[in-house]
Amino acid sequence: MEINWTILGIVVAVLIVLIVFVIRKNQKEKKKLTEFLNNDFKKAEEDEPDFDSTANER
Repeated sequence: MEINWTILGIVVAVLIVLIVFVIRKNQKEKKKLTEFLNNDFKKAEEDEPDFDSTANER
């Protein structure tokens, strides 16, 4: 049984291209998620009164 080096080379090349594609796509998605989480944060309004400012009003 002889190894067909041409087919093996094509399969290895396709696998390398696929791995590079997946890594690049993952990096883009990671960047999008990081920007979304950093920029879309909305601070909740304070429900508790500020005791220092209410003490001065009395």
